[in-house]
Amino acid sequence: MSSASGLTPAEYVQHHLTFLQWNLKTGVVGPDQHGFWVLNIDSLIMAIGLGVLFLGLFYWFARKATSGVPGKFHCVIEMLVEFVDNAVEETFKAPSTLIAPLAMTIFVWVFLMNFIDLIPVDLIPKALDLAGVSHFRAVPTADLNITLGMSLTIFFLIIIYNFKGKGAKGFGKEILTKPFGKKAMPLNVLFRILEDGVKPISLSLRLYGNLFAGELIFILIALMPWWIQWPFGGIWAIFHILIIVIQAFIFMMLTIVYLSMAYHEH
Repeated sequence: MSSASGLTPAEYVQHHLTFLQWNLKTGVVGPDQHGFWVLNIDSLIMAIGLGVLFLGLFYWFARKATSGVPGKFHCVIEMLVEFVDNAVEETFKAPSTLIAPLAMTIFVWVFLMNFIDLIPVDLIPKALDLAGVSHFRAVPTADLNITLGMSLTIFFLIIIYNFKGKGAKGFGKEILTKPFGKKAMPLNVLFRILEDGVKPISLSLRLYGNLFAGELIFILIALMPWWIQWPFGGIWAIFHILIIVIQAFIFMMLTIVYLSMAYHEH
């Protein structure tokens, strides 16, 4: 809490919203740096670490899977795989070896990054403070750089699947002639640029906005007296569980829908 650390409420909030950064140009590691060559290394460490955790768990599951009666963990994984597979089959009406694994990766990875928001806000920063790390933001999806980076990857896949599904000629024709008629019109090009440009922006801002708001509410709850923190924090945590699952699901489903729209004719 702020009183325990000698910070005012405003300083406490600002401290928890400050990234641990690395300036690639100067080599300086610390908070409050600015510029193109500055990386938020706390977000990168958490995102990469959770990605490795996800891959390790699913690799272990694949190695341990047998034809006999599955364990509880295996049942959960199988239900998740079936759920994602059904979502892909209903939305992406074409054979693909990429879409289902991509959707699974997005859902589980985003969920794990969101789930960090349920860890008490002071637990990770205080533990790292003992090791001399003064600032550390643990929720990767509350960093716009992470969500935008993921969304830009989806955007490049959208472009690739446009060419893959329609060919260069078909894709070019669609840009020039849709949605207004069969003749080439500059207005069609403008609408297409707006349509495709909005997709990564909406994907990234939706996920970032929800998780940043959730993180901020947990920080504000931590400023309350301890006997108020538990009931308010518990209620918000239960509600937030729904948010982190829904946001992972939305990111996954919109990715499938966007790639399906790119692959098939309008």
